[in-house]
Amino acid sequence: MNEDFSTAVLLMAVGMVTVFVILALIVVFGNWLILIVNKYFPQPVRSVISQADAPSHEIDSKKLAAIVSAVDIVTKGRGKVESVKKVD
Repeated sequence: MNEDFSTAVLLMAVGMVTVFVILALIVVFGNWLILIVNKYFPQPVRSVISQADAPSHEIDSKKLAAIVSAVDIVTKGRGKVESVKKVD
């Protein structure tokens, strides 16, 4: 019985070490791949339209207050309305 238990513990240890090594390799190569892709294929910079260039469609203050209030309620105070744009 003692030899069977020893064999079982050895198999379990080998399996756990194998899983740990494989997961460590996945993390290391994943981070390496991310660094390579970000270095040689960066995301294109999007141009930001300034407020002077944007069309001046004013939103009613009551509607804006309702939107801000709804966002505050839904996000429980963690959300913030930065801009509101009308979609045509």
